[in-house]
Order: sequence, then structure tokens, then C-alpha cells
Amino acid sequence: MTEKRKDLLFNCGQGSWWAFAQCGLSLEPIMAAAESWRAQLRGIKRAWLCWHVSDDWSLVQQRLVASIGWTPVVGFDPRVGPPRHLVKDAILIDFNRGIDLPVMYAVFPLEFAFLFVEDRLAFWHSDLLVRRSKLEPLARRFEALKDGETAATWVFPGWRNMLLRRRIRYWELIGCTTPAASRDQFEKGAGWWKAFWDHPNCTDERERQRRQRYYWDNGTGIYYWHKVCGGRVVVVDGQPLEEGHCTRINNPSFKPSMPIEKDAQRLMTVDLANNFDLAKVCRRLELEDLLAA
Repeated sequence: MTEKRKDLLFNCGQGSWWAFAQCGLSLEPIMAAAESWRAQLRGIKRAWLCWHVSDDWSLVQQRLVASIGWTPVVGFDPRVGPPRHLVKDAILIDFNRGIDLPVMYAVFPLEFAFLFVEDRLAFWHSDLLVRRSKLEPLARRFEALKDGETAATWVFPGWRNMLLRRRIRYWELIGCTTPAASRDQFEKGAGWWKAFWDHPNCTDERERQRRQRYYWDNGTGIYYWHKVCGGRVVVVDGQPLEEGHCTRINNPSFKPSMPIEKDAQRLMTVDLANNFDLAKVCRRLELEDLLAA
């Protein structure tokens, strides 16, 4: 395998329609795999996607989700494998089975939620923890979503960037989607993946060029779906959640596992271990009771 194709496959797993097209991949394996995902989630009304990259962090996220009455649905980075521990009633799904990418992020199956979710699917980043006093009201907002609505995170980009369309997006830090919303996003080619102008349902060249004026990153399609396609988005303010977002963003002392140009190949397991103390983060957010016994 050439280095170029390797990079493209990693970007596919990160959720990029441009890379998907460049690799010549097909939707058929995803559609087939989603039948198994749907069977495993049959009857689940409040599913919350927790993406496993680290055993200790995954367990805290699962326990936190379960404590507010939702069902953890646990996917995982194929380089890491499934978690050692699952909380009671958690559902483990190998979203990469039959697709076989070298890496897979949570945003990959999120794009296809309409294929496997019966009621609603909440989600968050693997490196995010939220104190209960903030998470519980968010969960109630997610529970109140009507089918056809999506909740997505917004972080103010600064006044300078507000004037630049290419720097504005919603993103998947935390949120929730419903089957009808996900289906409409897919049909209109405006969902969660990067480079949404390369979506297979965006076939008009003038429309494609129009979309290319927007930002390239994950979630810009959701912003476009809301602002241009008439989609219904409940906006979550991301600023109050930054205290529990354990990321390189705005962190000058962060020691990354990969250089920024290899972001799709970064090892979040290593990034979390090298840069954050889970026990300290939990104490700061009053989540000490969720740490492994």
C-alpha cells in the first residue's frame, strides 16, 4: 500500500467524503454493516455513542451516560480494540466490521444514524467529560428533540472569523440526532463528514462550487443543512463544556502523538495518557465516583 493511499484510508475513517471518493470506496459495505448495527440497537430509545480509545476514559464516559438514564453504545478505534469493561446494559458494536478501515472515528457511523437508530442517538468526543450539573440539562434537551431535529455544538469563532464563511461550522463535540434528521441530511448531502461538497448526493456542479466556499471540516455540512437547506438544529453552546474537553485545542503545552499534518493518524490513547490525568480531571468536574474502583 502506498503512503498516499494509507493517508486517504485514514482520512476516510475520520469521515471525509473527499477521501472516500479518492479511494473509490462504495456505500454498499456500510449499508450492509448497518443492518447489524440496527439489530443490536433494536428497542433502544435513548442511545449515547461513546467511542472507546482508552479503557479508563471509556469506563468513566459509560458510567456517566448510564447515570443519567441513557444507554451507552460503545464503538472503538480498531487500532485499540474493544474496551476491557462495559457497564451494565451497554451495547458494544464493531462499526468497522466489514468496512475494514485502519482507523474509525465516531463521526463515521454518525453520518449514517438513519440506518440504525430507532429513536435518537446522542454522541460526544472521546476526550470530553461533562460535570453532571451541565450534562443533565443537556440530556433533557436531547430527550425533547422531535424527529427531524439535530442538536449540534457551536463555539463562537471570534468576531474576525465570524466574517469569514470558511471558518464557521457546527461540530460534533456533543450533540444528538434523530432518524428523520439524519436521513434528510444524507439525502441533501449535508451531514457530519468533511468536504460535504463531495457527498455522493451532491451531483450538481454549481451547487458543489457553492458548497466549496464553506469550511472543510466535520460538521460544516450540518451548519449548511440548517442555514441553507432549512434543517432544524438545536444549538448547544460549547463554551461551558471546554473545562472538560481534554484536547490540543488552545493548549500550547500539549504533546501530540502525531504532527498536525498526520492528524487522521493520531493516537488519542497516547494523547490522553501523555497530556491529562484522568483522576485530576474527574475531581475538577466532581466525577470522582466514576473512577475505576
